This record gives sequence, C-alpha cells and structure tokens, in this order.
Amino acid sequence: MGNHSMFNEFILLGLSSIPQTQALLFVLFLVIYLLTLIGNLVMLLVIRADSHLHTPMYFFLGQLSFLDLCHSSVTVPKMLENLLSESKTIFVEECLAQAFLVFATGGTEACLLAVMAYDRYVAISNPLLYGQVMSNQLCVRLVLGSWGLAFVDALINILLAVNLDFCESQTIPHFSCELSSLFPLSCSDTSINFMLLLCSSVLHFFGTFVLIFFSYTRIVSTIMSISSTSGRSKAFSTCSSHLTTVILFYGSGFLSYLLPTSGSPLEMIFPLQYTVVTPMLNPLIYSLQNKEVKAAMRRMFRKYTNSFT
Repeated sequence: MGNHSMFNEFILLGLSSIPQTQALLFVLFLVIYLLTLIGNLVMLLVIRADSHLHTPMYFFLGQLSFLDLCHSSVTVPKMLENLLSESKTIFVEECLAQAFLVFATGGTEACLLAVMAYDRYVAISNPLLYGQVMSNQLCVRLVLGSWGLAFVDALINILLAVNLDFCESQTIPHFSCELSSLFPLSCSDTSINFMLLLCSSVLHFFGTFVLIFFSYTRIVSTIMSISSTSGRSKAFSTCSSHLTTVILFYGSGFLSYLLPTSGSPLEMIFPLQYTVVTPMLNPLIYSLQNKEVKAAMRRMFRKYTNSFT
C-alpha cells in the first residue's frame, strides 16, 4: 500500500442498513450459497464418476462448475459476514485481494464460455472430426489458457492499484470490492488504472462475447442447413444450456457496467445476478436441459442406493 493512505479499512455499505432486512437477506443468500456449493459439487462428482460424461463438453462443464464455486466463494462469505456485522469493515489489503480474485475468476469464466462456444461449433459443424479436433491436449490447453490469461491480466491491474493512496472516502457503496469501485476513493491519479481496466474489460468481456457471437452465427447457419426438423432440434438442444448461461452472464454483466451510476441500491441487482445467482443456476440449467446429465445422475443415485441396501 502507498505510504500516504489515511485509513487501512474500507466500509462495505452492502445491500441494506435496516437490521430486519439484513437478517432476511442473510438467510436468503445463505440458502443460495449452500445451493451453489451443493449443486456445483454434485455436478463435479457426476462428471467425474460417470464414464459417459468423459467428453470435451463435460470436461468444460466441470471446469465451469469449479469456477462457479470459486467465483461465488470470493464474495458471498464476506457479504454474509457483513450482513450480521455492525462495522461492515474490510482491510484495504483484503479488499484488493478480493478485487483481484473477482477480476480473475470473472475473466476466466468469460474465456471459458468462449471456449465452450467453440466446442459446440466444432461438435455441430464437424461431428465426424469432433473427437480428433477437440483432443484432450487441446481441451487442457484451452482451460489453462483461460485461467492464465485472466490471472495475468488481473495481476497487472491489481499491482498497479496497490500503489494508489486512499484518502477521499472510506465507504464503498457495494457488497464486494471491485476495482471500478475503488478508483473513486483514491486521491492518486487513476487515469492509467482506468485505461488499463477498460482495455482489460474490452479484451475479456467484449472480446470473448464477439468470439461467442461468431461461433453461434456459424452454429445457427449449420443448423439451418439441416434438412430434418428432428435433426435441427437435436443440434440446437446440444447448445441450449450453454446459450442460456451466456445470456445470464453477459446480460447481467453488461447491464451492470453500462448503466449510468445513480447511487440507488437497485444498481446492485445485476452484480448480484452474475456473482451470486448465476453460479447457483448453472448446475440447474445443465441438469434440467441435458438428458445425458440427468441420466448420469439417475445412474449415480441408483448406484449409491444399491450400495446401502
């Protein structure tokens, strides 16, 4: 930290200052977080245990479940703690660490969703060469590349932010620490930080969104060229779950960052959507819309039921 910061703690205002509302929100988000943990852990267990799901598509889905666990665990435990606390403080170093992890996991998820879109494009456009093109080595490299690119980008941004001096205000009008909410609190020149964050956002979110859009343009073109209705329906069903996840993630993310700031608590609805709610919904989306996942869950349930009888 800089040598001239006037305080060593921030205050996270959170979602409400009314004690009764805070108690209700604590119960609500505790239930959501527990469902997130259970749902994603079950998804990881099913993919790991069932050999029918040892394919590139489910390898990426397992990575998405693990990422959702990480992304949710970065912010929700601290938010739950603050809902029960009167001080609602967070050390500056802890806040910067949380901002780094939010940036890194969010950027990784954006990259991973683009990778999953490419996987669906190859599966639908070149089904006979799918296994050859999406080899195990390529899948691992794509995942490692997603994590590596996001973490390096987040590290560059956070190392530049570490040198900022904070003396304008101690209050963050949010439930978590993000770089964009820290810059207004600094009395240092943040123009370089802001430009770097803008470039990173363009790379990770707009860049990956363009890749996803291009992949789905080719997917739709391929599906429309299929003559039979059943064939088109089957092809579309293989990417409907991923498309739903993309809409939830990018829709809430774009609205959160593009809408003008008004200071209203309603502004936190969209950050809550992609930080708290979407990680809970993803296992439900893939389990309810995917026949293979449902069949694997039934097989695993029967297996464990038989082992106890």
